[in-house]
Amino acid sequence: MEAKVAKLENAVEHMQRDISEIKMDIREIQKDFRTDFRLLFGAIIAVALGLTGLIAKGFHWV
Repeated sequence: MEAKVAKLENAVEHMQRDISEIKMDIREIQKDFRTDFRLLFGAIIAVALGLTGLIAKGFHWV
């Protein structure tokens, strides 16, 4: 009986370690998403301004 309990305790320790590693990985991914979002948002704004300029020039507004 004690061997089974020791085996279960060992398995739980491994699970806790794996879960903590997964949590750290998720935090790193979230940081990357923030950076990627800012970059993508800046690119979208630049494209929108560029298209606005082309439309204005096409209609001879500028």
